[in-house]
Amino acid sequence: MRTNSKTEDEAILSLADEAIEKIENGVQAKTLYRIFDCEVGEDTVEVNGFVFESKRLAENLSGCKRVVAFGATLGAECDRMINLSVLSNLSMGMALQAAAAQKIEEVCDSLEEEIKTQHGVSLRQRFSPGYFDLDITEQKKFFELLELTKRIGITLTDTCEMLPGKSVTAFIGIES
Repeated sequence: MRTNSKTEDEAILSLADEAIEKIENGVQAKTLYRIFDCEVGEDTVEVNGFVFESKRLAENLSGCKRVVAFGATLGAECDRMINLSVLSNLSMGMALQAAAAQKIEEVCDSLEEEIKTQHGVSLRQRFSPGYFDLDITEQKKFFELLELTKRIGITLTDTCEMLPGKSVTAFIGIES
């Protein structure tokens, strides 16, 4: 686990190893994806009747006729583990936060590989609500599109923050 470490401090390395192990053993990732036809305009992308306004998303999906929409989460237990740790051991809480951030990226990367393998497609870079000019409020449409609350338990606050906190939503263009 220490192959990319930039420190030799055994206490820090031990803390990081413990946090990684707790996240690996203590969370249950959930994912959901669907493939939709899409219509890409100059500064809009239409997916299943929902129009997402973003020039950068439209540029990212330019030439794509289909798009993957996905959600992924490490679940409420991950948030609980981090929050309890922060109260009793701030260093461990911070280490868990970092380990969970790495874990959700691994989950997303793994899901992308699964999609490529199962569907024999080439994918573009992930693009999430809140990224560049795809306003975070577009998350509401995304949640409706995939029914994320019902299907994998991610909820959206009034300010469009996802709960559990270690959750990701994104579009991924499918190369034609």
